[in-house]
Amino acid sequence: MLAPALQSRLLLTAAAFVLEAVHLGWEHVRGGVAAHHLLNRADLPSVSNWWGLLVVPLLVWLLVGRIQRRGATLVQAGSRERFRTLVRVRFTVTLLWGAALALAFELGHPAAGFLFFGAFAGALFLHLYRAEYVLGIALGMTFTFGAVLPLLVATVLAGLSFAAHLLLGALLRPGRGGSPRGIGLP
Repeated sequence: MLAPALQSRLLLTAAAFVLEAVHLGWEHVRGGVAAHHLLNRADLPSVSNWWGLLVVPLLVWLLVGRIQRRGATLVQAGSRERFRTLVRVRFTVTLLWGAALALAFELGHPAAGFLFFGAFAGALFLHLYRAEYVLGIALGMTFTFGAVLPLLVATVLAGLSFAAHLLLGALLRPGRGGSPRGIGLP
């Protein structure tokens, strides 16, 4: 029998593949599978949504594994339950943010720009480089933008967030006497 962590990881990856296949099947019967131009400009290359059959399951497999490894390091009483709750909340919020951005873009609503650039501001304050954030952002926008472009956006946000927190940590370290932050949830 499979270990529970591996079993849930396989189940989530299979579910992601099935949902992406259903999404692409729906697109196919409604006029063909879409392709999206980089930066929404026709003079730039386009990326087909067919890549989602590879990208989405691979993304789920890798990032769920990363989340599971982070959770496995927790040993204090109750810390794993708090960690799972935090991961679910972080994932859900960014999934809804990505879906709201995609919906605003589809409707041509001006909130699309606010949501998009607001994420860059959020990257300075939140740890958007964590796997649950990247997964939520990428999956939330997948229905509208395919799988590759949301992954690129999530990667840029994660890189910006990581660099900002790394720089902030380096700037604050001398003020703390060079001591580590202390014990907290990963």
